[in-house]
Amino acid sequence: MKKTFLLLFLLATIVKAQDRPNIVFILTDDQSYDLLGCTGNPIVQTPNIDNIAQEGILFTNAHVTSAICTPSRISILLSQYERKHGVNFNSGTSVSDTAWANSYPVIMRNNGYYTGWVGKNHAPVGNGGYDSGLMEKSFDYWYAGHGHLGFYPKDNHSIFNDAIAFTQPEIINEGVNEFLDPNARKLKGAVHFLENRPQNKPFMLSINFNLPHGAGTRSMELKETDDAIYKTMYRDLDLPLPENYIAKADIKTPKLPADLLKTEDRQEGYNFVDNPKDKKERYIRELEAMTGIDRLVGNLRDKLKELKLDKNTIIIFTSDHGLFGGEQGLGGKALCYEQTTHVPIIVFDPNATKKQRGLKSDALVQSIDIAPTMLSYADIKAPDTFQGADISSLIKGSKIEVRDYVYTENLWSTHFGNPRCESVQNKEWKYIRYYKNNNFSASKEIKYAKEMGIPIKEMLYNMHDPQVAIYRDYIDAPINGEEPVYEELYNLKEDPNELYNLADRDEHSKILENLRAQWKTEITAARGSGKPQVLRYTNDAFPNAKH
Repeated sequence: MKKTFLLLFLLATIVKAQDRPNIVFILTDDQSYDLLGCTGNPIVQTPNIDNIAQEGILFTNAHVTSAICTPSRISILLSQYERKHGVNFNSGTSVSDTAWANSYPVIMRNNGYYTGWVGKNHAPVGNGGYDSGLMEKSFDYWYAGHGHLGFYPKDNHSIFNDAIAFTQPEIINEGVNEFLDPNARKLKGAVHFLENRPQNKPFMLSINFNLPHGAGTRSMELKETDDAIYKTMYRDLDLPLPENYIAKADIKTPKLPADLLKTEDRQEGYNFVDNPKDKKERYIRELEAMTGIDRLVGNLRDKLKELKLDKNTIIIFTSDHGLFGGEQGLGGKALCYEQTTHVPIIVFDPNATKKQRGLKSDALVQSIDIAPTMLSYADIKAPDTFQGADISSLIKGSKIEVRDYVYTENLWSTHFGNPRCESVQNKEWKYIRYYKNNNFSASKEIKYAKEMGIPIKEMLYNMHDPQVAIYRDYIDAPINGEEPVYEELYNLKEDPNELYNLADRDEHSKILENLRAQWKTEITAARGSGKPQVLRYTNDAFPNAKH
């Protein structure tokens, strides 16, 4: 009798596990909202991603929390604002083991999911950050490189050396195939904790691109061995410059005060925006990269169908942030404008009803909502550490929204010139506040590094202990009363490109006052309580650390 009961219990457990959906989460890098056909781009060819939107839901008013790679990606993993998790390139910290235990991959693995990570990791986790080994050990399947992959990942990460392909989307595609298909070609570099994906477990696969990121598209060499997509596609078109594009030589009134956004210190990698020729070349490469990513999405869906996994696999697609391409004379990211914070979030659920397909929602959602939503689909309770909302009801067509305001922030304020800023917005109005920029000049650091024979990369990118205190004060000072030195107010309905700052208009003083009050509420909630759960990760502690 006991044996019969045990057998029935095990069978019920297996059935329940199989009933839970598989989840594939796809994250691109530096992909602005308008780089897809389904978001209105008339040039780019992304039919497979467009089909996911047509068969699922496209959130048209989705935002990241921080418009720069590392903090945005950690915010997705932990469902926390940067002001809560406390990790950025200038923070001198890594995610602690305690905080990492409440990341969506660890939680899902601990609750019966077979997990995989393919592509890029830009989140330093554990004691020693990228060298701790904690990230790799947290998955059943690992085929990824820490930091930037470049367009040719074999040039930077030995783990990819056994791949047949040389270009990033195609190498990532090989990893995806091996994770899903027990009969796929085995990749010698991949880390397996089980020989094959268990058939009685649901899976969770995170696919992470380093494209169309500036460093990735910049490193494209148009090699003879590259696919035609990356050599000739879009090159026969007369591509337009972005709306409101201003070449550097034509800037008469800078978008922000010169002592606030110090463009002379901008990272050299974003200088392609300064003239039309370089901008058009980079745009071509971004379009090519997006079509390469789209082909992988098509291959993924074909593979899921071939393996009879398609009817129970949810696909979620988004970007870690957008990028300025010369709009209003701006280049780079790490600001609170729509161009950098506004991203597409697409969710395809194969079990959705006909009424739940082809939806577009203008609900205010954020990247921190992805983790709690995945856990909801997996029937797993989200931890109290999560700050995002479960948006699965919106995906199913509900009109009841999860928030009235979106809060974004930039704490990456360094010698590269970007100011600290925070933003709060609803569907009509956006308020941005900036703080004094006292950072020393990167251009001067380069000058003196050359004079002294100091490696420029060490001068610019090494992180030392005193900077931990500076960053921590960036988190605390606004909450403790630091006043802004500049403010902006935009009517997003009438001025979606944020061209006209209305902060000084008397007729909008009441709106400004209300949004200032809402800012206090939002930043307090974003900070939460307690100290950030981080570990020291500076070059003083780890001389070879990368930030």
